[in-house]
Amino acid sequence: MLKQSLQQKMLQKLSPLQIQVIKLLEIPTAQLEQRIKEEMEVNPVLEYAGESQTNDDEYGDDTDTTETEVEKDEFSIDDYLGDDDIPSYKLQSKNYSRDDKHDDIPFSNGTTFHENLIAQLGLRIMNEREHNIAEYIIGNIDEDGYLRREIDEIVDDLAFSQNVEVDEKEVLEVLEVVQDFDPAGVGARDLQECLLLQMKRRSHETKAADNAYHILKSHFEEFTRKHYDKISKRLHLDDEELKDAIDEILKLNPKPGGSYSNPMSKTVQHIMPDFILDIEDGEFQLSLNGRNLPELRVSHTYSEMLTGYQSNKKNQSREQKEAVMFVKQKLDSAKWFIDAIRQRQNTLMTVMEAILEYQKDYFLEGDERKLHPMILKDIADKTNLDISTISRVSNSKYIQTHFGILPLKYFFSEGLQTDSGEEVSTREIKKILEECIANEDKRKPLTDDKLALILKEKSYNIARRTVAKYREKLNIPVARLRKEL
Repeated sequence: MLKQSLQQKMLQKLSPLQIQVIKLLEIPTAQLEQRIKEEMEVNPVLEYAGESQTNDDEYGDDTDTTETEVEKDEFSIDDYLGDDDIPSYKLQSKNYSRDDKHDDIPFSNGTTFHENLIAQLGLRIMNEREHNIAEYIIGNIDEDGYLRREIDEIVDDLAFSQNVEVDEKEVLEVLEVVQDFDPAGVGARDLQECLLLQMKRRSHETKAADNAYHILKSHFEEFTRKHYDKISKRLHLDDEELKDAIDEILKLNPKPGGSYSNPMSKTVQHIMPDFILDIEDGEFQLSLNGRNLPELRVSHTYSEMLTGYQSNKKNQSREQKEAVMFVKQKLDSAKWFIDAIRQRQNTLMTVMEAILEYQKDYFLEGDERKLHPMILKDIADKTNLDISTISRVSNSKYIQTHFGILPLKYFFSEGLQTDSGEEVSTREIKKILEECIANEDKRKPLTDDKLALILKEKSYNIARRTVAKYREKLNIPVARLRKEL
């Protein structure tokens, strides 16, 4: 049985303006410019402030004929009005035929790593069968230059996909040819083989190169574990000879594919700072990047047109009413977008000023050890903004200072208390760890236990496992792997 009833509910809804602000807060300056261009393309009501003034200056001294031509070229609301005499297909965006010729000009992006290998294959004298095997091997080489597929799997693949019956011996013979290509080490199946292929080309050049080859061939496991005493004893090498051999190995490239560089295919990522910080007489001068402050406005032309059409509602056709509604929607959308941009700038400045105040000691000198422990909640409390807003502002944003361009996330870190009760940033502890490891005796590197003792002497009471965690975050290997001769 159906029945009607009244209910009251409390709902939280975001207005279009709030949604715009949230989306704009997340994007950095480099993408903001593109986002504004996209909005202006879909909304003809939106324009740069001063755009019309520029046109007036440009045409102000011209004759009446020129002014009339400019007015004729200007986009009008009448362009949106319907016309029954115009066929519908002309109003569609895809009004072209399949027979229409489209000449696309390709963009030259140079040769890739794999194309370079195929080009070298053409310089080798091989029959068609061997050529097909070599092409399949090259196709299975990854960007680092390694052959990640097993030989027996390649044999099966060739049989099923290309109907070519081969055995492992034949594939290995072709693989040897591919491994002779440049860069040295390409086509290796593991790190040891990769380094051996490179060292093989340099063997017999010097005594150190010969020793390096023997170390890689017969004592690779001891080398990776840095058991240098065992290596020197088994190969009868003194400390100087062992050091020369190790130096030869360290010159090799563990990822030969990465050594192939094509200037045409390089992608360079430019970081555009969102904030610019200057210091004058000990005072901070914070400003937003110039590209971060676009001056937008609603077109006066469309506002006046809308007012004119609305004043003559009685004599409007259905098409004119639809056009008026369309322009009104675009006007509202433009106003929301402009307000969202303004709110974005105000929020960015509010958050960055709070960070500056919180980390004043650091920004004055640039000393990482003067960074105070700071989390998102600290800035949220200081600005009376939500934590999610602080997170959006700090994400993918950069500030230009007198000591470099840094991401906003760099200034956030957890805190620890010293024995005296003072709260310090974990970044300060990491900096001390880096200095200790940089100044250690490489013949006897400091273990995590010894590092923990050093920190304890400096009043930082930290467990060994915490030291290990910070060391790993700094991408510093364990003591055994830091050992040098």
